[in-house]
Amino acid sequence: MVRYFMSVDGKIQEEKSPRNGGWIALTNPTAGEILTISARYEIDIDDLKAPLDEEERSRVEVEDAYTLILVDIPIIEERNEKDWYGTIPMGIIMKDEIMITVCLVETPILTAFMEGRVRNFNTHWKTRFILQILYKNASWYLHYLRIIDKKSEEVEMRLNRSSKNEELIEVLELEKSLVYFTTSLRSNEVVLEKLLRTERIKKYPEDEDLLEDVIIENKQAIEMANIYSGILSGTRDAFASIISNNLNVVMKFLASVTIVMSIPTMIASFYGMNVNLAGVPFASSQWGFCGVILFSIVVSLIVVWIFIRTNMF
Repeated sequence: MVRYFMSVDGKIQEEKSPRNGGWIALTNPTAGEILTISARYEIDIDDLKAPLDEEERSRVEVEDAYTLILVDIPIIEERNEKDWYGTIPMGIIMKDEIMITVCLVETPILTAFMEGRVRNFNTHWKTRFILQILYKNASWYLHYLRIIDKKSEEVEMRLNRSSKNEELIEVLELEKSLVYFTTSLRSNEVVLEKLLRTERIKKYPEDEDLLEDVIIENKQAIEMANIYSGILSGTRDAFASIISNNLNVVMKFLASVTIVMSIPTMIASFYGMNVNLAGVPFASSQWGFCGVILFSIVVSLIVVWIFIRTNMF
């Protein structure tokens, strides 16, 4: 899908065709749409396709007629009927007459610009536009990280009540999301550092504060991702140990019960042997059966008492 936007009198509006000083938003474009934009603005078709590859790395490439900026953005993806988090590339191509963004999915980062919810946004101010996109990107990372933190607390509460595989799998999925976030944020940090050194991207004095805010937000997101990742890793290891310990306690209890239950069985086995009744105690007594049962109970209770004293139960 291709959409065209233009700032007119300080407000963003959607156009039917591209205009100089405007913005072209490509969302999961078709091959024909990519070919058309590539031919019209003399952009390498591989650079337009690069953001559509989920494995593409973040980078800045300065060509003769344009500059390509690739960054990773956070997304929500559904797995096993639940929402999890990942990252995909987004491309920003800056030319003298136009700004082009390319992304595989519709993202709230760009939707905010399309709906005019970003202050001081103007498609003519290309450097500020790029920095505003990067700032919004870092803000969404922070937003999703806070959600991940809340989810991890909910999972931890459920683990306290019942240690099941489902909760541990959720912890692993959250850890996976944090790994994606940390890797992508560090790649974006490299992009920001290169933007500082790129002469093609003009740095106006009024944009310096915004650039500092972008760097601070990105570093804060990296620190939060590292902290949450460490907490989740510790939580997973702790509850894995708890589950293993609970299993050992159960096995110890079952072993003790088995030993106690085997005592009456052994006594009954001895009395059930096919031997001369004259040599079997209580064989000729009318209270013999009750005596054997009582003796089995007494011996079992003694073993139970011993196990309790030694913390086997």
